Amino acid sequence: MKKYRKILLIISLIILCLVVTLILLYRSLISPVSHNATEKEVIISRGLSSSGIGSVLKENNLIKNDKFFVFYLKLNKVNDLKAGTYKLNESMSLKEIVKILREGNIINDEEITITFKEGINFREIAKVIDENTDNTEEDVLNTLKDQEYLNSLIEDYWFITDDILNKDIYYPLEGYLFPDTYNFMGRDVSVTEIFKKLLDQMGIILEPYKSQIERDNMNVHEILTLASIAEEEVSLANDRKNVISVFKNRIKNNMNLGSDITARYGVKLDDKRPLKQSEYDDVNPYNTRRLEFKGLPAGPIAMVSKDSIEASVNSVETEYLYFISNIETKETFFFKTSGEFEAKKKELEKVNAGY
Repeated sequence: MKKYRKILLIISLIILCLVVTLILLYRSLISPVSHNATEKEVIISRGLSSSGIGSVLKENNLIKNDKFFVFYLKLNKVNDLKAGTYKLNESMSLKEIVKILREGNIINDEEITITFKEGINFREIAKVIDENTDNTEEDVLNTLKDQEYLNSLIEDYWFITDDILNKDIYYPLEGYLFPDTYNFMGRDVSVTEIFKKLLDQMGIILEPYKSQIERDNMNVHEILTLASIAEEEVSLANDRKNVISVFKNRIKNNMNLGSDITARYGVKLDDKRPLKQSEYDDVNPYNTRRLEFKGLPAGPIAMVSKDSIEASVNSVETEYLYFISNIETKETFFFKTSGEFEAKKKELEKVNAGY
């Protein structure tokens, strides 16, 4: 009997120690990161998941562990965190931060909201900024000519490399700014402040793919380039993996990509009219319609959504070499042979009106 009592006592002590350890760990993880009360402006974007919000808070050193943050929300049945721009500091406890995020952002009278839509190019980004802030389109585009600024971005962001310095690229940050709705303190916000928020968000979106990208044979610049073309080529996110598969297959077969979208971008055509033959034939670093143009264009051609990034990183393996979409229904058809493609193209001739 004494032996069993001793064993029971030891088990009880172990359980007690475990419980005490868990309690202490819990209290530690919900406590403030530091005594630093300096305010940090933090953006919680619309549609961001709990783990995504945790990543933002951890990146700003406002919580101790992003995985525990998700656990804390589930434990306390919190599912109503609100998007917005918040002023938080490291001296706040996890409970305080969650309370603020549940109450939502109190927008001041001067705060502005700007929406950047997926699929728009840098000329269109410049117009959006011009319309919503005190900056002009010229201010936006001139920022991209600042070599010192571009070099600082390469140092600050793991996913930005010397690829953006390629002299053939029209706009160095094309495809690197993440499309979403953002809040800013006022119309006097600087271009670099705007870029920082969009680049920070792109970093959050790309982070889960970082180790996979490092293992695979495609770099971020190539991934964003493919994603941007697929973004523009097809409307339905589910079709983009197949579209990217087509492009990869064409590259393997030493074929040109044959993308009208890149031809449009190459001649800086933003309206929706059909391309002229001279534009199809134009020699530039983006026009993959030219038969002699092999491989990817110089860089991305538009803002890319998370769906397109996912499609680019994890494209499917197919034998498709061609595709065409029905402009009215948005349905996309994929083919292995040029004969099949040409037949469908003829069938859709009236619907697609020259596209």
